[in-house]
Amino acid sequence: MQEITGLFKIAEILRDILGRFLPNPQLVDICMSLINIGAIFTIISLTAVVLVYTERKVSAFMQRRSGPNRVGPGGTLQSVADMIKLMAKEDIMPAGADKWMWVLAPMLLFIPAALVFVVFPFDNKAIFADLNIGIFYFIAMSSQSVLPFLMAGWASNNKYSLVGGMRTVAQMLSYEVPMVLSILGVVMLAGSMRMSSIVAAQQNTWFILLQPIAFVVYVITATAEINRAPFDLVEGESEIVAGPFTEYTGMRWALFFLAEYANLLAVSAIATTLFLGGWSGPWLPGWVWFFLKVGGMIFLFMWFRWTFPRLRIDQLMSFGWKVLLPLALLNIIVTGIGMYIYEFFS
Repeated sequence: MQEITGLFKIAEILRDILGRFLPNPQLVDICMSLINIGAIFTIISLTAVVLVYTERKVSAFMQRRSGPNRVGPGGTLQSVADMIKLMAKEDIMPAGADKWMWVLAPMLLFIPAALVFVVFPFDNKAIFADLNIGIFYFIAMSSQSVLPFLMAGWASNNKYSLVGGMRTVAQMLSYEVPMVLSILGVVMLAGSMRMSSIVAAQQNTWFILLQPIAFVVYVITATAEINRAPFDLVEGESEIVAGPFTEYTGMRWALFFLAEYANLLAVSAIATTLFLGGWSGPWLPGWVWFFLKVGGMIFLFMWFRWTFPRLRIDQLMSFGWKVLLPLALLNIIVTGIGMYIYEFFS
C-alpha cells in the first residue's frame, strides 16, 4: 500500500484547521461533509465544461477538422460561451405539460449522476464514503436515471417525446443486466463489494488481465447506459427530434447533457476502479494515476462515438440479450471454475 499522502493528507489538514475554530467535533464532521459535497459538484461541473471542449476536439481529430478555435486561446472558452448562451435562452413549457413532473425530470436525472461519486477512491484513503456495499450502491444509484427519462417523455405532452422516453428505458434496462453480471466477476476475485478493497486486490495484477471478457462487456454496456453512440437511441435521427427532451430549452435542456457527461465520468471512474487498479501506480501521486486512467477511458468512449455507426433499435436489443448476456454469464462460470482450481492447487 502506498503512503497516505495526496488528497487524504489535504483533507486531514483541513479537518485540523476546522477543529481549531469549531469546538464541537460534530460540527467539524458536518463542515467536512459539506466541503465533500461541494467538491463533488465542483468536479462534475468543471469536468462537464472540459469534456464538451475535449469531445469537440476529439471528434475534429477523428474527422480531420480543426474543431473550436475562435473563442479564447485554441477555442478553450467555447464551452463557457455556450453555457452563457443557454442561460440566456427563454424557458418555454409546452402547453398541456405535467408541470411538476416536467420541471423535476432534468433535476432528478442529474442527482443520481452526482451521488455515485461518493464511493470512488480518488487516492489512498481519499474516499468520501467507503461503503462495504460500494458496488451495490453504484448500481442502485445509476439505475435511478431510468425514471427521469420516462418522466420527461410523459410530462412533455408530446408523442415523440413519450416514444423516445420508452425507447430509452427499454435500452437502459436491457443493458443494466449484463453490466451487473460483468461486475460480478470482479467482486468474486476481490471477495468484497467495497471499492477500496477492490483496488487493494489489484496491487499485483489489474483485473483487466484476469477479466478481459468482463471488461469488454462492461465497456459496451456502459456505452449503452450513458446513451452514447453507437447506442445513442435517445436522439432518434429518423424522427428529427431529441427523444424525451425534445420540449426542453435553455438550462433545462443543458441539464440532460450535463448528466450525460457526469455519467461518462462515473462509468470511466468505475472502469478504472474495477479493472485498471484504481489509484495505484508507480512514482506519481495516486490521484494523478486515477485521473490519468479515467481520462484514458473517457477518450475510449469518445473514440467509439466518432467511429462506429449507430445501431437500429432491434439490433441493439438483440445484441444485448443474445450476445452480451450469455457472455457475462459465461464469464461468471469461468471465473468460478478458475477460482476453484486455483484454491485446489494452492
